[in-house]
Amino acid sequence: MAISSSSPSSGDWSLASLIPCRKSHKTQKPHSFFSIPTWNVRAFNIINSSGCPSPILEDQASTSLPVIEVDLKFQELKIPDAENLNEFLCGLFQDPETEAMGHEQYEKAKKISEFRPNKSTLEHVTRYLVRSKKWGSILSVSNDFKTYDLLPDSYACSRLVTSCIRARKFKIVRTLLEVFKSNGDVALLAFDSAMRGYNELHMYKSTMSVYEKMISAGIGPDSGCYCRIMEAYFKKGDYRKVVELFQELKSRQLDLTPLSTQILCESLTKLGKPLEALEIFRSMSKEGISLDSSKIYSVLISSFASIREVKVAEELFEQAETKKMLRNPTVFLRLITMYVEEGLVDKTLEVVKAMKGANIRVSDNICCAVVSGFSRKRRLLTAVKVFEDLISMGCEPGQVTYASIINVYCRLGLHSKAEMVFREMEEKGFDKCVVAYSSMVVMYGKTGRPREAMRLVAKMKERGCKPNVWIYNSLMDMHGRDNNMRQVAKLWSEMKRRKVAPDKVSYTTVIGAYNKAGDFDMCLRFYNEYRTHGGVLDKAMAGMMVGVFSKSGRVDELVKLLRDMKAEGTGLDVRLYRSALNALADSGLEMQVKWLQSSFEVT
Repeated sequence: MAISSSSPSSGDWSLASLIPCRKSHKTQKPHSFFSIPTWNVRAFNIINSSGCPSPILEDQASTSLPVIEVDLKFQELKIPDAENLNEFLCGLFQDPETEAMGHEQYEKAKKISEFRPNKSTLEHVTRYLVRSKKWGSILSVSNDFKTYDLLPDSYACSRLVTSCIRARKFKIVRTLLEVFKSNGDVALLAFDSAMRGYNELHMYKSTMSVYEKMISAGIGPDSGCYCRIMEAYFKKGDYRKVVELFQELKSRQLDLTPLSTQILCESLTKLGKPLEALEIFRSMSKEGISLDSSKIYSVLISSFASIREVKVAEELFEQAETKKMLRNPTVFLRLITMYVEEGLVDKTLEVVKAMKGANIRVSDNICCAVVSGFSRKRRLLTAVKVFEDLISMGCEPGQVTYASIINVYCRLGLHSKAEMVFREMEEKGFDKCVVAYSSMVVMYGKTGRPREAMRLVAKMKERGCKPNVWIYNSLMDMHGRDNNMRQVAKLWSEMKRRKVAPDKVSYTTVIGAYNKAGDFDMCLRFYNEYRTHGGVLDKAMAGMMVGVFSKSGRVDELVKLLRDMKAEGTGLDVRLYRSALNALADSGLEMQVKWLQSSFEVT
């Protein structure tokens, strides 16, 4: 098999020449070999410049071989008709080994005035460029769409837009949409794909921009497009716009999709209109429109539970439970919160049992919502009972639930129970919970066990858990009551070194400790620091400092304090009023005594 020489009169198109010549001559080394279908080769009028006979297969009668091995070298040939050229290019693109060559030949073919690609060729080109990630060439092809006034089919254009968005090639997407918007059928699917792609990337503002461009181009959105734009506005929190778009969708008598109805129902619940959402859901169900009932039931139940419409929430819950539509733990959490707020213990536990019956894991958040919910309502004994009931049902408490029940036991004075649960919590690996440590330290402080408190804090530090301001306040309080001012000063310095910001309780605690020790200068120092940092005067701090100034004979500071209290609206109780009055009277400040008597009402 030999390679023909170049023809000087040929054009720019390069193609393989197949010349089976029987004359004796030196055979050139082949450049490349690949298989193409025989009909592709026969489609060309190949020029034999070496004087050999026309290219004929050795056995013309044999047609059983679908593919022939070709010795290829690109030559400059006379271009056949455009239809056969498109057919040949498509053949190249169909073979993964020759599709790159197909793109090269397509680019060369564009330079020929007689050439005009067909839809199939353009589809092969775009598919190859996307697969090869040659995004720059896609911009060139988008110009070809305009040059030849020809587009691939709607599906190919839609897929092209989707691929560019997933590759984050947003500039190309904008260019393609500009090209596609003039073709109605292609444009509708392409714009829908763009909005869907942007929503998948949570680029909701881009979805809105595409929709606006679509409307300005006179492209009427279909049901799918309305779903995309409604989803975008819903995610951005513009629920009123969602309702407006749904009404527009309905006015155009387009099909109502399950997704659009679901988004509408969710938007109405967000707008505080769950009854309207429920009415729409029921009417759609009666009309036989298939909705994602599980999602809508979750939204409706959560909404009615949050506004404490107990009967409606219970009715929907029973319906959904019968249909086995509830799989979202958040719905159960909302119901539990509703029943806890209503103080319905048995109903609360029934929801937990329903979760167990539906094989839905009762998480630590659920257990904590039950225990801490009743604890916040000051029903501490109820909180203990429901915790024990949860354990008996096989629920596994986590760190948050353990911390909550330890706090309850401490508040009830059940110290041995608190210590037992704390040890159990540590054994399960929950040994870095600052809230639980805080509760235990406070308990040790109230029971006069500072050594146990300090040991626990030391263990806490060893485990890499940093003490918070509550823990420092508790430690300073217990050491202050023991008159251990050295330890109080040490804890204050450590708190500052660890950059734990002292709060109002911190200052009240440390001033109270120094007041008890009779160190009024230190009391004044911490009080001034507190006020410098913007601390406000509440009754605790004001009462503390009235006592300090009265006992230390600092009459000027006492008068200033009383004026600050008057300006900030802080009142005096009987004990502090008498203390301040006596201090002023003993100093002979009769005018200040009269001012005090007229300015403060004793509480």
